[in-house]
Amino acid sequence: MMDPTLAQTGTDAFSSLLSNAWIIIFILLFLVPMLQRNYLQAERKRVLARLGKARGSQVITLIHRQETISFLGIPLARYIDIEDSEKVLRAIRRAQKDIPIDIILHTPGGLALAATQIAMALKSHPAKKTVIVPHYAMSGGTLIAFAADQIIMDQHAALGPVDPQLGDAQGAYPATSLLAVAEKKKIDEMDDKTLVYVEEARKALAQMRELLQKILEGKCSDSSKLDVIINEFVSGKYTHDHPFMAEDAKALLGDCVQTDVPEEVYSLMELYRMEMGRSRPGVEYVPLVRDRK
Repeated sequence: MMDPTLAQTGTDAFSSLLSNAWIIIFILLFLVPMLQRNYLQAERKRVLARLGKARGSQVITLIHRQETISFLGIPLARYIDIEDSEKVLRAIRRAQKDIPIDIILHTPGGLALAATQIAMALKSHPAKKTVIVPHYAMSGGTLIAFAADQIIMDQHAALGPVDPQLGDAQGAYPATSLLAVAEKKKIDEMDDKTLVYVEEARKALAQMRELLQKILEGKCSDSSKLDVIINEFVSGKYTHDHPFMAEDAKALLGDCVQTDVPEEVYSLMELYRMEMGRSRPGVEYVPLVRDRK
């Protein structure tokens, strides 16, 4: 017959082992990812500080990783939103007036209001402004890039059209396409919703042309080419995801487009990994304070 004391000891040992297993699982599921995030954040700060010191600038990131993860059937993605504009505007406002600003852009675009706020704030900074595009800065990202004094692109990086897109839960429609369709139909052949879209499309195109004129004046191109540039990026002659590669951008915008992307920028991009939720970084900066003598 088994000794009851030995049986009890065996049960206690199993319970202790099970308890330790739960502790190990907790560490693997929660502590390790947290430590990894802290490490990546510290490394990003270190690279940003090194890049800012090397260039003598205030470096700001606006980076949206777009690898798609499906969570409960819902794809997760990032784009320029009001939270981004609040953070970037805060960073620009806090930058010393005589210190250049570098913005590293990696984004598919986003809200027109947010992108416009960032572009106008960047344009108003009195020191030199540079936008660095290692991979792509489409739509609203391109609008922000236009506000810079210099655009540094990887030779295979892309900018994109800034033609307005109007839509609802069913999808988005290019403003220029809405106007083109309206020209082929009589008013009595269109429903009220379509007519409203057409009217909004006219306003959106006029507003975007006016905004681009304001952003580009005194920036990358001489005034004689402004109409050509605006027509290329706003008129809807291309699809909204059409890429303007570095060579195309240089042909339109001139010598303010360069391709000598600092190596630190590529190192920085390797430190942005896809994470679940809204907590992953999009806008970061390390304040640069110039010594006063």
